Amino acid sequence: MFLVNPVSGTGDKEKIKNQISISTQAQNIPFEICDTDPEGNYNNLATKIEAEKITDVVICGGDGSINQVLSYLQKTEVNIGIIPIGSGNGLAMGAGISRNLKKALGIVFQNKTIKIDAYMVNDKFGCMLTGLGFDARVASAFSKQKRRGLLGYIYVCLKAFFKKDAYRIRINIDGRAWEEKIFFISIANSNQFGNQVTIAPKAILNDGLLDVVLVTKTNPFLSAIYLLKQILFGRVQRVNSEDLEKKKIYYWQTSEIEIENKELAPLHIDGEPKSTSGRIRIKLIPQAIRLLVP
Repeated sequence: MFLVNPVSGTGDKEKIKNQISISTQAQNIPFEICDTDPEGNYNNLATKIEAEKITDVVICGGDGSINQVLSYLQKTEVNIGIIPIGSGNGLAMGAGISRNLKKALGIVFQNKTIKIDAYMVNDKFGCMLTGLGFDARVASAFSKQKRRGLLGYIYVCLKAFFKKDAYRIRINIDGRAWEEKIFFISIANSNQFGNQVTIAPKAILNDGLLDVVLVTKTNPFLSAIYLLKQILFGRVQRVNSEDLEKKKIYYWQTSEIEIENKELAPLHIDGEPKSTSGRIRIKLIPQAIRLLVP
């Protein structure tokens, strides 16, 4: 079963559907192609999968579409494929799935799977990346952009970056608690924002850990540029407490984190803006999804 988001990214969806049909018929595989639900409601999907003995659900869209479908299929035994046609495609890139349509279909057809982790943000599902602060502001601004794709993403990133708003949070992780003024905090299962922008270079989709990257408030302009360079080129590194004050960045791994969001920093889950909360608990769900990979 192929679920195609008709408004995701910038490609011609009819051409994509035609290529899916041609390639799948050539494999002698029975299939159907449906549009994604604009409201993200897949209450009947698990029942349909069981009744029709569907073995694979292939999501053709971006991280938002993937999040919506997987929230209904976590812990099921159906194989999940991704045809990355969204604007960021962070989960697909983290899994090594090509943006080339024919290559992505080839990954689906070869039927190699791994079980990847997911997580809950309070009562909401996530599988790629959650953040407070800067990247959540970017997600909110990008969702309102008419211009999609990489150039549109860069535009809203730069616009949000030079505002450099900071938010006070109190975090509790592995028994340690402290308060900090943050530029942003990202909790990553995949290693990047999307668009080849790496945020958590040590993140692995099935290692049973979430990678947390905290960037503190930065005042000097040059310090801000240094941080942006680290993020964009995947050079964020684990540092000790002495380096924290100097480099304004911290990176660690955990399976659970609690955040007291004192100034209601904006929140995103898998690139989609969400209603923020004064208290946020993020907890890993190990081996939640059976993902088709290269």
